[in-house]
Amino acid sequence: MLLGVNIDHVATLRNARGGVEPDVIEAAKICIKNGGDSITTHLREDRRHIKDDDVKIIRSEVKTKLNLEMAMTDEMQNIALTLLPDAVCIVPEKRQELTTEGGLDIAGQLERGIKFVKPLVEKGIEVSLFIDPTEEQVKAAYQTGAQFIELHTGTYSNSFGTPNEEKAFLDLKHATEYAHSLGLKVNAGHGLNYQNVKRMHEIDGLYELNIGHSIIARAVFVGLPQAVQEMKELIK
Repeated sequence: MLLGVNIDHVATLRNARGGVEPDVIEAAKICIKNGGDSITTHLREDRRHIKDDDVKIIRSEVKTKLNLEMAMTDEMQNIALTLLPDAVCIVPEKRQELTTEGGLDIAGQLERGIKFVKPLVEKGIEVSLFIDPTEEQVKAAYQTGAQFIELHTGTYSNSFGTPNEEKAFLDLKHATEYAHSLGLKVNAGHGLNYQNVKRMHEIDGLYELNIGHSIIARAVFVGLPQAVQEMKELIK
């Protein structure tokens, strides 16, 4: 499995004081130098952490794959078509949420999803849909023409170590198998940390794990290079 490092919360810390420290671009470079395979950033509509200039500079200065998380809006589609990141992940977004709370209901807006995905794919961008691990959502994601899905691992992460863990894990496993049967590639992420990430090895064919908060939190104590190295070692 590959490791995509989400650096949004480096920007959260920077924005707390309104200055330039810590440097988001330097953080991205450190992540790649220490084992990260790609950089993920979520350019939210309210710009609460990552800003437009952050994404532009990462695209031009950091020599790695850039995965841009974004809402399914005209504004974000236009940004992606102009910036041309290597990949985009389409996520649900609510202004009042602290973080993404669940998967995108692409089954409930399939026609819109098809129209949204088509021009991105035509520009050579890898498109992923961030969805809950159900057959209904996997099938709808496939119908949009996206090449990837990213399974929302939040339910599994929150239930890790509880009686609900096994069901949540099996939902991820079954959704992955179904996606593969349709020809989709599968990423996963949300809430994964240094304890619960180990079970991802039990799911055959996961392509990339996108992990942010736990790595940045670990970096507070051991430094960003070590935090990335430790996570990379766990998922290798």
